[in-house]
Amino acid sequence: MFREQTIQTKEGYFGKYGGQFIPPVLEAPLARLAEEFSKARNNPAFLHELHYLLKQYVGRPSPLYYARRLSETVGSKIYLKREDLNHTGAHKINNCLGQILLAKHMNAREVVAETGAGQHGVATATAAALFGIPCKIFMGSRDAQRQKLNVQRMKLLGAEVITTDQGTASLKDAVDVALGYYIDHPDSFYLLGSAVGPHPYPTIVHYFQQVIGEEARRQVLEQEKRLPDSIFACVGGGSNAIGLFSAFLNDRSVKIFAAEGGGEGADSPRTASTLVSGKPGVFQGTYSYCLVDENDEPREAYSIASGLDYPGVGPEHAYLKETGRVSYHCITDNEAIAAFYELSKLEGIIPAIESSHAVALATKLLKDKKQLAIINLSGRGDKDVERDMEHE
Repeated sequence: MFREQTIQTKEGYFGKYGGQFIPPVLEAPLARLAEEFSKARNNPAFLHELHYLLKQYVGRPSPLYYARRLSETVGSKIYLKREDLNHTGAHKINNCLGQILLAKHMNAREVVAETGAGQHGVATATAAALFGIPCKIFMGSRDAQRQKLNVQRMKLLGAEVITTDQGTASLKDAVDVALGYYIDHPDSFYLLGSAVGPHPYPTIVHYFQQVIGEEARRQVLEQEKRLPDSIFACVGGGSNAIGLFSAFLNDRSVKIFAAEGGGEGADSPRTASTLVSGKPGVFQGTYSYCLVDENDEPREAYSIASGLDYPGVGPEHAYLKETGRVSYHCITDNEAIAAFYELSKLEGIIPAIESSHAVALATKLLKDKKQLAIINLSGRGDKDVERDMEHE
């Protein structure tokens, strides 16, 4: 199923980005994780079990759907990669099943995870329930309030949900607290949800999410007999985007675009557009771009989308920005909200507010271009329906 593609310039690095900036207590656990992952992706039994679960449990392949009414409105031919139709409602389950299998092979007694929008938390709780492994999910209290439905789902699945009020009580703070717990309990298995953090996590998450791009590439060739002119995804940490982008990186005819959470706009302090407005630096275990203040210290991020409300980004995205292979754009809250309603009314598909950022960017750049494009619809919007987003 997986066609190996990587742009790593050396192990754990994408150009100058990546690496491992961690306390000594985590060196041995992460070295073991890297070793077990290397063995697993070359182990036919491991891959057979993963492929079985992706097909029979998740429901892969996810469809590549021609959005006719959206296309007619925009003036370009647009396909949606329907990750929202996966079990648990988002792309997160792809990575969680891969990592939970690693946890099982490593005889983990406990799984630890962070979550923002709650989709990674739900996927982790789902995978942990499937294999009977206890799990703790760390979440910012503000996000827990915004995403009550997903908190309830995690608890129903047997997870212990631990909220934090520190900082802005959002994704960054959930990661900080989860990492702190992992440092104190290095025998736990930290199931990181995005393509961020110290090596080997960006490589692991890339590997388990690249199924999105492999399927999309094959599907568009089957349906259109050619590659798309462009592809789009939203970026917080960057896992759904790297999943789609991975299969098209070597296809220079395909333009690649990513939408970051802009909050009130790229020039506002209330933004999460890390690659548009940030600077390179060490943040949460890796060297990548980060939103910083006047003293070059990490500063608070803001986006209406909890899954994009993060001041860092994965090191592979930093490299793709630097090389110019991917073009990163700021999408404001208002633009994402408008796309949320438009896709719902035009196609009968309610997208996650995170995915709505990608829809907004695509509709803006593709207007009357008569091009062929794919948008990664990374998640469904059930979790956002009860929110009064226009007044948050």
